[in-house]
Amino acid sequence: MNVKRYQAESMTEAIKMVRDELGNDAVILSSKPIFTGGFLGMFKKRSIEVFAAVDPQVTPAQVVTKQKLKKVPLNAMKTVPKDKQPVEALTKQKLEPMQTSTEVMKELEDLKTMIKELKQRPDKTYPEPIHSVYQLFVEQEIDQTIQRDVMDQLLVNWSQSHGGSSEEEFSNQVKAELLNQFSTVKDWGFHAEKKYLNIVGPTGVGKTTTLAKAAALCMLKQNKRVAFITTDTYRIAAIDQLKTYAKILNVPIEVAYNLEDFQKAIERFSHYDLVFIDTAGRNFRNADYVRDLQNIIDFSVEMETYLVLSLTSKQKDMEDIYRQFSMIPIKQVIFTKADETSTYGAMVNFTIKNEMGVAYVTNGQNVPDDIEMANPQLLVKMVLGEKNYA
Repeated sequence: MNVKRYQAESMTEAIKMVRDELGNDAVILSSKPIFTGGFLGMFKKRSIEVFAAVDPQVTPAQVVTKQKLKKVPLNAMKTVPKDKQPVEALTKQKLEPMQTSTEVMKELEDLKTMIKELKQRPDKTYPEPIHSVYQLFVEQEIDQTIQRDVMDQLLVNWSQSHGGSSEEEFSNQVKAELLNQFSTVKDWGFHAEKKYLNIVGPTGVGKTTTLAKAAALCMLKQNKRVAFITTDTYRIAAIDQLKTYAKILNVPIEVAYNLEDFQKAIERFSHYDLVFIDTAGRNFRNADYVRDLQNIIDFSVEMETYLVLSLTSKQKDMEDIYRQFSMIPIKQVIFTKADETSTYGAMVNFTIKNEMGVAYVTNGQNVPDDIEMANPQLLVKMVLGEKNYA
């Protein structure tokens, strides 16, 4: 098999290069984005590297390529009558590229037409139905790098099938390529490995309600003995809210105003399976907030921390919040308020960029109903509109 490497600015251009040189029978073996140039690791130019192959048994008539006329060695010329050499050599060199099948010529004409249309219509950058996926990704605010990676692979599949995939096959391809983007994220779904579970995040993201939902699930599905500690003594009625949940769930609760109170609560709940710790929700841009947590909570105990983020937030805000809490080891994130938005790109972008596992996605105020265990399939369904929380 004749394998060749191509590098182009886009997958569309790469496919054209492959078919121009190797013909309609060429098979794309692999493709990946590569980055070249740049300065100090920044401003690198992105391009596509494609490896394609064609069966060497394919006749030259099936391959469309620009070939240079080969020179005939002098010693070989001596074995052929002088009057026949130029005619036979030139005839063979000229006729091979011209013996092109009708099917290949039609394929090339179709590609030329498509490229011409794309130049005339800059808004249509991909053939249908790939363009519909592209539009959806734009509407969902999916990061451009993720968009290009998925679109490029869909173009490869489209090229190999000559656009002949069924609607179901194409839908499965989209899901598979989007799922592949989450391959570096390893930690999915809530699975408490330590006894003390610390719930942190900015104000207004629903930490207390989320804590109650997670605790209720642990009690109902895992038969765990659960207790609450709250350090949220700043917000009005915050303690009363968690006390109400504790009463409904019939679990004990302690209020910690300082580190000494916290250590006493830890000692009291030493025989419980899981202890959920509610923290104050304050302006995440204030670095003192995170430092204050360290003055109240003893992070040296057997503890894991979950960061709660609202899906109504911008991605930049999510990144700023995550950066602010980075002095505390974050095990996973919990995304809330899925029912208050229909745009989930920020969730996808944040998760992939930070390779951060997701424990839960919540979608309402009902305890413990409006919460789902997170996995890549759930996030893909949300982006593609197959999961509707309205």
